[in-house]
Amino acid sequence: MWTNQARIQRDIEELAKFNATPGQGLTRFSLTAEDRAARGYLRQEMHNCGLRVYEDAAGNLVGRREGEQADAPVVMIGSHFDSVKGGGNFDGPAGVSAALETARVLHERDIKTRFPIEVVAMIEEEGARFSASLYGSRAMAGLIDTAQLQERKDAAGISMYEALRQFGFNPDEIAAARRMPGSVKAFLELHIEQGPILEAEGLEVGIVQEIVGIHDMKIKINGRQGHAGTIPMHLRADALNAAAKMIVRIAELAVEEGEGTVATVGWLSVKPGGFNIIPGEVEFSVDIRSGKRQHVDNVSRRIGEALQEISSSTGVVAELSSLMNVPPVRMAESIVDRQLSICERLGLKHRLMQSGAGHDAMVMAGVAEVGLVFVPSLDGRSHCPEEWTDYAQLQKGVEVYLHTVLELAEAES
Repeated sequence: MWTNQARIQRDIEELAKFNATPGQGLTRFSLTAEDRAARGYLRQEMHNCGLRVYEDAAGNLVGRREGEQADAPVVMIGSHFDSVKGGGNFDGPAGVSAALETARVLHERDIKTRFPIEVVAMIEEEGARFSASLYGSRAMAGLIDTAQLQERKDAAGISMYEALRQFGFNPDEIAAARRMPGSVKAFLELHIEQGPILEAEGLEVGIVQEIVGIHDMKIKINGRQGHAGTIPMHLRADALNAAAKMIVRIAELAVEEGEGTVATVGWLSVKPGGFNIIPGEVEFSVDIRSGKRQHVDNVSRRIGEALQEISSSTGVVAELSSLMNVPPVRMAESIVDRQLSICERLGLKHRLMQSGAGHDAMVMAGVAEVGLVFVPSLDGRSHCPEEWTDYAQLQKGVEVYLHTVLELAEAES
């Protein structure tokens, strides 16, 4: 193998140190002290393999390696380095390490490529701090403006606009992060599977054909706050009671839609939150996913209809807002074919796959051809402290990734 397992392992373990919740899983939110420390490590590693390092207007960290052809479109490689709250060490950093290791191999072997290569470490892919999922790639696709930055706020009420400014960026220049049509030849990402299929089938690599569509929404229900002991049940407008009915209905709608459609309520806020107080305000998230756009749209529409019915029957006022709506995306057939051929050449057990999780590659498909490589996840676990991928397995995926980059960037033989 051309790649070095020890270096890949070091990346994962060093990045894991930049954590706001040691001993309770990895928590590295965007534009925080942990983010800044991780940038320091990544910046140094990029410098060590001869990359020119800069940060774009959105806050993504980029390392550029020039190609032999001046002004040629770039082959972009990388993933994100933020995390969910209490997550694992591999979701995101595995892909960043894959890109770093590719740059290291090119540097130490003095391999020249026709096309330039950029290693990118993106922020706020998870949306864990500002509910701005896939932010780094969406900024590159020209889908973020200052109004959105001002709207998205963290739990402390700090807007992403203000957080960027405090971190040293100019949020008014967010449009400068956009990659113009024709400027990116391809975007490649490696990621842990986050599911059980590869491990269950004894396979080493997954080549992703399609990423499911995702619609993220937020529902806010306003009722009437009151004393828990003095207001009869039939006179209440209990926001939590209405929310509970709605949450049950959301799951039912996904099951009724079928064909693998899923819907998840993963975040819930109840105010004022007292034992003896009827809740006056409830907010919760809704995440709908399917490989077919019509299923996402159907469930979204029926959620809106159900919300109106429940609001009318319970006396509450409800608001539904859309946070992100990304259709299913197919990976570039030419890149998939290359990856399959490379797996055969390297003698790796592999299969074609669908991704049920969203990734930056799905957004970058609006900018360039994209490809996505999966490596196995132990017990299919992810977004939890138990998240784990064997380093030898990870290296095999990185090897496929490296050789795909060499072909796309047209390395000199």
